[in-house]
Amino acid sequence: MSLLTLQNVAKRFDGVTAVDDVSFSVDRGEVVGFLGPNGAGKSTTMRMITQFLEPDGGTIALDGALLGHDARGSKRRIGYLPESNPLYGDMLVADYLAFIADLREITGAERARALDEAVTSTGLEPVFYRPISELSKGYRQRTGLAQAILHKPDLLVLDEPTEGLDPNQRVEIRHLISDLGRDRTVLLSTHVLSEVRQSCSRLLIINQGKIVADGGVDTLLQRAEGGVQITVEASGASVAQKLGALAGVTAADPTNTPSGRTRLTLSVRSERDLRPEIFALATREGWTLYELHQEQGSLEALFRQLTGGAA
Repeated sequence: MSLLTLQNVAKRFDGVTAVDDVSFSVDRGEVVGFLGPNGAGKSTTMRMITQFLEPDGGTIALDGALLGHDARGSKRRIGYLPESNPLYGDMLVADYLAFIADLREITGAERARALDEAVTSTGLEPVFYRPISELSKGYRQRTGLAQAILHKPDLLVLDEPTEGLDPNQRVEIRHLISDLGRDRTVLLSTHVLSEVRQSCSRLLIINQGKIVADGGVDTLLQRAEGGVQITVEASGASVAQKLGALAGVTAADPTNTPSGRTRLTLSVRSERDLRPEIFALATREGWTLYELHQEQGSLEALFRQLTGGAA
């Protein structure tokens, strides 16, 4: 049985459909990237999972039990870091986490262990007794993560956890999320697509309130238009024209090369590896081959394909 199951979930605001018949499940131990353009329904879906909003239709279940049947018990098993990461700036980090422990009804020896593990896991020791208002954005995000994991939830829901961070802070938080994902199921929303490849094993893409892709990251990239890209650099006659005419090539984009050479990035939708065919073609045509390299297409291209280029 899946840990989290959404079945035909819908949400409307003033007659506008924000989430439209969404169904998916998340198994234990998965780290799932949840992507979509602004306004696609990501945050609304997450708020329904965490019970900040009630769905207008469909069902959400945790371990097979509908959230509404045991709302309090379900909330004890879910940790949530919203995009806004609301914190009390005038509180010390120590006091804030103690306050969260009170709200979570964590007491006694369990309380001390929970606080110690949350602080250690998120690296908050250097700022534990500092006011939240004096923290960097990176440490504020760490504080938000600490409150989300304090009660040791089975499901961790993170909405744009690296938003507004500088590159160094993004790396730190990404590593932290990867570590947290070893012991928990994680649903992660982000606009930084590189983080999905490095942190997630599975990808959900939502567009205009509907799920438009669901699967392993590598599998989706392989199946997408231009899911395989081959870089070719060669000198000779009609390189671009003949490579672009190969079966399975959907696009041949030229890039700057030294004088006398042609360099192309071929987008390929094909089950077979075209590199032997390209090498044979170069041999027949008498081209000098400087580079022949294949890699999967980018998440950016997949995202634009599935969302119609939405920002």
